[in-house]
Amino acid sequence: MEILHEKKLKELEEMANTIRQDIIKMLEQAGSGHSAGPLGMADIFAAFYFYILNHNPKEPNWQGRDRLILSNGHICPVRYAAMARAGYFPVKELKTLRKLGSQLQGHPHRRHLPGVETTSGPLGSGLSQSIGMALAAKLDGRKYRVYCLMSDGEQDCGNTWEAVMFAGKNRLSNITAVIDRNNIQIDGFTEDIMPLEPLRDKYESFGWHVLEVDGHNIEAFIDAINEAKAVFEKPTVIIAHTIPGKGVSFMEFDYLWHGKPPAKEEAKKALNELRTLGGKIKSEHE
Repeated sequence: MEILHEKKLKELEEMANTIRQDIIKMLEQAGSGHSAGPLGMADIFAAFYFYILNHNPKEPNWQGRDRLILSNGHICPVRYAAMARAGYFPVKELKTLRKLGSQLQGHPHRRHLPGVETTSGPLGSGLSQSIGMALAAKLDGRKYRVYCLMSDGEQDCGNTWEAVMFAGKNRLSNITAVIDRNNIQIDGFTEDIMPLEPLRDKYESFGWHVLEVDGHNIEAFIDAINEAKAVFEKPTVIIAHTIPGKGVSFMEFDYLWHGKPPAKEEAKKALNELRTLGGKIKSEHE
């Protein structure tokens, strides 16, 4: 991993903004899909695909690659945008989101899109799949790392906690889970639907190393990933506090945008805001 100098950090922040614009365009074109979660995770996906992951877009099944599992598959527009920008497929294909015959289904399908490790949809399954890969790597003496991205809402699922217990018991230090702690789910705010707090204490009680970061601070997130790599005796979970709908003023913090796309005029307004934000990012680093 290269040194995170100022120029690279600027590139990552600009890429996150580009990914957000891609998300808006994709969703407006599709006429369906999720807005809030993908926008909120753009900084983290930019960090993964353009700095953290050991991967090769030209050889997506390379055996030594790090594995990134998207458990909350409904936020896949952010993954598709990041993958396209990284070179897994042409950016122009993003406009085929949710179309019949497209590689870019409404939930990721591993047989449709090279570079996607699992087919995701039912919430709560991703961590179990991830610990299987992490355990296999340990048994086979492989050095790749496994990253599992989860929603906070899917912490309601019992299957998640079976996986948490298993990973803690087996000291799977080669897995890092990232929870998108945006405090919303489709029916409202998480603490109203099914309170999760104290979330940190729960993971620690099952033998996990727990870190909490601002999910929009790319430098802080990368620091947390590096700390996770230095922990050899237990798995790590990063609770990333994010703003749903980040970057689009009328979407931010509004759970109603969890599962709906912008209409034409809404998309136009959102893109104008993101382009203005992109200009500010450039000027801040000059």
